[in-house]
Amino acid sequence: MRSSQFRRNTSDSFPSNRWWSVVLSFFVRLLASIQRVLSKFVSMGWGNIYRRRMKVFSLAIIIYFDYKGVQQREKWIKKSKVPALWEKAHERNAKRVLNLIVELEGLWVKMGQYLSTRADVLPQAYISLLTQLQDSLPPRPLQEVCRTIERELGDSMDVLFSDFSDEPLATASIAQVHRATLANGQDVVVKVQHNGIRAIILEDLKNAKSIVDWIAWAEPQYNFNPMIDEWCKEAPRELDFNIEAENTRTVSRNLGCKRTNDEVRSDNRVDVLIPDIIQSSESVLILEYMDGIRLNDVESLDAFGVDKQKIVEEITRAYAHQIYVDGFFNGDPHPGNFLVSKEAPHRPILLDFGLTKKLTHPLKQALAKMFLASAEGDQVALLSAFAEMGLKLRLDLPDQAMSVASLFFRSSTPSNEALKTLKSLNDQRTQNMKVIQEKMQLTPKEVKRFNPVDAFPGDIVIFARVINLLRGLSSIMNVRIVYLDIMRPFAESVLLGSISRGPTVDASWIHDSPVHSDVESKLRNLLIELGSIQKILGIQVCAYKDGKVIIDTAAGVLGRYDPRPVQPDSLFPVFSVTKGVTAGMIHWLVDNRKLQFDQTVGDIWPGFGSNGKETIKVHHVLNHTSGLHSAFDPIGENPLLICDWDECLKRIADSSPETEPGSQQTYHYLTFGWLCGGILEYASGKKFQEILEESIIKPLKIDGELYIGIPPGVESRLATLTLDTDELNKLPSIGSQPELPSTFQPVKILQIATSLPVLFNTLNVRRATIPAANGHCSARALARYYAALADGGLVPPPHSSSSQPPLGSHTHIPKFSSVNDATKKRKGKEMEATEKLKTKDHKEKRLYDGRESSTESLTRLVNDTSSSAGKTEISSNDHQDDIHNMFSNSKIHDAFMGTGDYSGLVLPDGKFGLGFKRVTSEDGSLVGFGHSGLGGSTGFCDIENRFSIAITLNKMSMGGVTANIIRLVCSELNIPLPKDFSLSSGMDPVIN
Repeated sequence: MRSSQFRRNTSDSFPSNRWWSVVLSFFVRLLASIQRVLSKFVSMGWGNIYRRRMKVFSLAIIIYFDYKGVQQREKWIKKSKVPALWEKAHERNAKRVLNLIVELEGLWVKMGQYLSTRADVLPQAYISLLTQLQDSLPPRPLQEVCRTIERELGDSMDVLFSDFSDEPLATASIAQVHRATLANGQDVVVKVQHNGIRAIILEDLKNAKSIVDWIAWAEPQYNFNPMIDEWCKEAPRELDFNIEAENTRTVSRNLGCKRTNDEVRSDNRVDVLIPDIIQSSESVLILEYMDGIRLNDVESLDAFGVDKQKIVEEITRAYAHQIYVDGFFNGDPHPGNFLVSKEAPHRPILLDFGLTKKLTHPLKQALAKMFLASAEGDQVALLSAFAEMGLKLRLDLPDQAMSVASLFFRSSTPSNEALKTLKSLNDQRTQNMKVIQEKMQLTPKEVKRFNPVDAFPGDIVIFARVINLLRGLSSIMNVRIVYLDIMRPFAESVLLGSISRGPTVDASWIHDSPVHSDVESKLRNLLIELGSIQKILGIQVCAYKDGKVIIDTAAGVLGRYDPRPVQPDSLFPVFSVTKGVTAGMIHWLVDNRKLQFDQTVGDIWPGFGSNGKETIKVHHVLNHTSGLHSAFDPIGENPLLICDWDECLKRIADSSPETEPGSQQTYHYLTFGWLCGGILEYASGKKFQEILEESIIKPLKIDGELYIGIPPGVESRLATLTLDTDELNKLPSIGSQPELPSTFQPVKILQIATSLPVLFNTLNVRRATIPAANGHCSARALARYYAALADGGLVPPPHSSSSQPPLGSHTHIPKFSSVNDATKKRKGKEMEATEKLKTKDHKEKRLYDGRESSTESLTRLVNDTSSSAGKTEISSNDHQDDIHNMFSNSKIHDAFMGTGDYSGLVLPDGKFGLGFKRVTSEDGSLVGFGHSGLGGSTGFCDIENRFSIAITLNKMSMGGVTANIIRLVCSELNIPLPKDFSLSSGMDPVIN
């Protein structure tokens, strides 16, 4: 069939030489002659199975080389004659396909029925001819039909029926249908399976599998093995009509087909008809007769005034209900399996439930999530959905994955737009393959044999087939269907239904893990109480006391459209909690004598010491007194600017302070991170991510659970942000805060908070290095960090063994299958040698190229480490697993809080020490340090009581949930309550 993609991917395999046209033409004629000879040995498609197989293979080869020959011939004729050349080829090969299908019948009829519905992508010649296969195959003899009925039902035809039509209503691949009247006078249809069809179907499946294997070898980019494997598993079930009968009853019951119009209708109720089952056996099925119009009978549809748009929309809604609500759907929606009732209101009649698919609840949710992610353009949710359903990619391609998903759920197009649609599909695929080629540094020959999909789950094959069949159906009916609008309510219902149950209904709302203490037991009761009034969507709480875990609780769900339960290793975006981690990295660098607090930043950072910044020192940055709190406003100017690491550092270096350095403490809500990040990189000579791993991740053994900018591959563990709008709407009532910059006052915070979930749920932002606001972590990793800081850097004992999966068990930088993995099985030594050279070249590159953006850096980090099982080479020191103390400074607490010997480096009586927010008790005593984030997440420690706690949540509020939790825990442990969390209402914001 004509396809620029087909032409492009194969033309390079043949020399541009007239001789090949001659050779190919001769070869095609020779194979055609062989086929005609073979046909004499095969009668009606029921002959020797080996000759049957030979006919299938010979036709496949004939068609393949016929199109190859056309590709060569078009190079030597006028462009004006090329369309006619291809049209003749399509007509010629479509006839060949139809003739063989009619001759062989069996499974090939189903293949032809599927192809006949793809008017959106196939040439018209195929559609016109193959449409005949939907219900007009040659019937089996009446005597054969009667013998089957009598054998299966145990009675004679005269006893069973008062009337039985000799001519079938329709003949299909597996059976034919006759109209009849039962002895009791009821009008029915009788579906009778063809004799011997089981052996034929099973043999055809083997042949189809062999052809698919051959195509995958000849044209590796067309690998349909997952599809044929799933078909091999499901197709034999169609041969038992008892199964079909039960399937029919189930779908009819799920869709509420027997409810009366007077009954209350839900928004997702569908209006379709399904015939009742009267009787069944393995090979005979008797159903209620429904008088209807076939979808291909356009004249009758018009005569009855049928609204074709409405009919196809209702069919689409019925399938959306089956897939997303019921998780049990008919996998064969070709036009022959539908009628339209003649009586008004005209409704679709759904037939033939032999091929059905049952989805597990998690898979149903993953499919719904994939659909909504496509509708919203949410790359994080899409990659997460892929991981949940078992679809694995060999490389990180979020943009291409989204484009493919959007293409899959695209609106249907009428058949007269098929060529335009086909061209668009080919162009999109060409662009995607170009991206893959550039990303993997492949030659044109290599990219042709590269399949970006590492694992394609069989469970979604039938789902994909249904979507494509529905699209083909709408094209045949010449209507346009917007799937994103019609199917969305059904996809939303499955996710929102699971989420809205809450703790009072869902016994597993709190993650099943042992209770570490009495206070944890009381905490869980509080969480249930708050969850019941919709104050919590998803949450983690972890606390240490005296170096031991006393609380480790996870509860709720990962997001508004993600009903998966929160796990101990789930990753939450924590906003300004990140500052406390970034500050710890600065202190680590000072402790390792690579940096000094009183160093002038301009002496460390080339280009920084200008425009009034000449006197800014490191301690000014940490104490929020550098005067650069409003150096630039990326959120107001261009929110995506925060993803560009180099540009942000440049803006900081070019900026001017608003106040005299050291004179006024004003919260640097975003610039703090880039100031610290620039200092870290220039002082150490390493990249930010390297320092994070070396200073915190590896010593604490919290791999995979604390990031500042996530790497590709962790999307399935991410929590998604949403807003508690009732809480945040109280922000305007709060007066001006002098310690906050003008761009971060309460009214401005409300505007920012409203846009933050959308912005920080995007993949580009999540992957960006934003050291002031883009931390992603679990509560247990954050609590362990503060437990170590509470003890002066002493690494706590291993985390609670009851917390599963174990803390630190994830690979910090997940591994994608390399090109070697994808090609080794089918490529020779030459290709393997090429790939080994590539791997060597990659290893010789730096982890991060300083000219790359932060997102590119993370991607490069994944690619560079894929050959070493995901282990990051961040340091030449291999002794990090033996580290027992992160700091050697015995006065490190004074350094954190800006007290004692370090008091001269901070503004007196300020809220901040050196990078950390000071934690004071209600009586004003300084008890510890930490940092909270906008929306409620927090982490801090009380050094006097050796207590640390971390709370991560995804429903952003003014801190009321967090305050309630901390008040309970501190009360139960009899330790001072931090002043920030002691407000009586518990609803005032914790602004950090």
